[in-house]
Amino acid sequence: MEKKEMDEKLQKARHSLAHILAKALVSLYPSTKLTIGPAIDDGFYYDVDLDEQLTPDHFETIEKKMKEILNKGEAFERKEVSKAEALKLFAGNQYKIEIINELPEGEKISVYYTGDDFFDLCRGPHVESSKNLQNYAYKIHSVNGAYWRGNEKNKMLQRVYVYAFADKKQLAEHVSMLEEAKKRDHNKLGRELELFTTVDYIGQGLPILLPKGARVIQQLQRFVEDEEQKRGWLLTKTPFMAKSDLYKISGHWDHYKDGMFVLGDEKKDKEVFALRPMTCPFQYQAYLNRARSYKDLPLRYNETSTLFRNEASGEMHGLIRVRQFTISEGHLMCTPEQLEDEFKNCLELAIFMLKTLGLYEDASYRFSQWDPEDRAKYIGTKEQWDEAQSTMKKILDDLKVPYEIGIGEAAFYGPKLDIQIKNVWGKEDTLITIQIDQMLAEKFGMEYTDKDGVKKNPYIIHRTSIGCYERTLAYLIEKYAGAFPLWLAPTQVKVLTLTERNNDYAKKVYDILCERGIRAELDDRNEKVGYKIREALSMKIPYLIIVGDEEEKNNQISIRGRGYENKSGLELNDFLARLEEEIKTKKLN
Repeated sequence: MEKKEMDEKLQKARHSLAHILAKALVSLYPSTKLTIGPAIDDGFYYDVDLDEQLTPDHFETIEKKMKEILNKGEAFERKEVSKAEALKLFAGNQYKIEIINELPEGEKISVYYTGDDFFDLCRGPHVESSKNLQNYAYKIHSVNGAYWRGNEKNKMLQRVYVYAFADKKQLAEHVSMLEEAKKRDHNKLGRELELFTTVDYIGQGLPILLPKGARVIQQLQRFVEDEEQKRGWLLTKTPFMAKSDLYKISGHWDHYKDGMFVLGDEKKDKEVFALRPMTCPFQYQAYLNRARSYKDLPLRYNETSTLFRNEASGEMHGLIRVRQFTISEGHLMCTPEQLEDEFKNCLELAIFMLKTLGLYEDASYRFSQWDPEDRAKYIGTKEQWDEAQSTMKKILDDLKVPYEIGIGEAAFYGPKLDIQIKNVWGKEDTLITIQIDQMLAEKFGMEYTDKDGVKKNPYIIHRTSIGCYERTLAYLIEKYAGAFPLWLAPTQVKVLTLTERNNDYAKKVYDILCERGIRAELDDRNEKVGYKIREALSMKIPYLIIVGDEEEKNNQISIRGRGYENKSGLELNDFLARLEEEIKTKKLN
């Protein structure tokens, strides 16, 4: 069976099991008012209006009732009724009535019966009989509040979530994966490891990077800027805000204003400013600083840019989706003849970054295109979009990039390649983008004099090399469960003393580490060494140096850490050489 068929079969089974859950709830709690119960990625949910508050104590009873219903082997029977008949059938359920009233007059409405004693408003499709569901494995895992139709002005319902898979083995594997995800979730682990925090009275999507998290970001930024410089990128530093005039030229004011933080009121104020949501219109001013010829191209500008986007409050998630973030942004101006090679170089840089960080195997690629049915979202003509997208398709195909197509995911000014990463919960977000733009250069009057003496607009490539640093940090926390590769670890070595007698020697070792550029900490507290070791390991510190009387006497160290179980009698210089090699080569765990 093809994967697509398997997925469709599973989704049909999940949707059918949602009806079994609904029937069980109505049977156990007759006052239940049903609303909607769709299949989702790992099962299904059903939103219900129920007087009794469901808790985990109810789950076993509900599951038992579901099994009892399944064992009857009842048919799923579809019946078509008129709108008037549907309103009679569901009289007393204001949620179903609301849905029915929104349907067009004269349209036949489908109702599915499960046995003689239960029916539900539903488009289907369903399995033929509940016999077909008896081997499926399901598990109620939570009940959350959910406003009817997601509107906080409506009544709060109870959303019953259920995992559902083809068999018990798949269900067990999924539950095990989720347990591992809980351990690796950056939103939890990042706080426990003191990498970042959030504060309610500062605001959603505005994380505070604590010293350890800030140190990881610093290492990433230094690495990225140095690597970009080697590859011919020129560093700029541009303002965090600009007058609305700039954004009106670029098109952001018309196409992105709702996603921006605007300072001032156009009706009242002479000048209105906005915090920048992206850097492109600012970096174009560096290009426009003087006249350009084809000999200046390609011209590559990069910047470690802090950006501001007014994301919806419901979208905020730890470091992955925030309102202020820093990004490795770059804009490259080139001739049409240079476009493919420069795009390839941008992609090679992105892949180099992903491989260095250990994220390459986790990446997928999306060719994000415009939606010609939603023209208001975009600038430019159909001909310009067709040209830009065909150019990008040729480049991606030539480079053998294994992409999927995302209609409607393009930037308002051009198509893009999105490099996606999934978090531990399976939610996919874009980490790196490479975009082709042949429209904004003309809007800003960006020109170069070609070999034939004719002034032309350059192609522009918008790109990130590592993407948003906060999001990258989140993915790294989850990838390594907080145990970063040595070169990124906020603390690389911790020196521990066995007794207070060894404090001076430990301090000497610590000072040598610091002088050699190793990020070290010293723990000379009067505590049992076992307690100090457990504490250091819980903070995922790569290497521990333990010194006692024997080490001090022989001017040596003992090590506990990656690649060592417990190693005694080591020379400090030998250990330093190992550390420096591991850092230099950016060795992965």
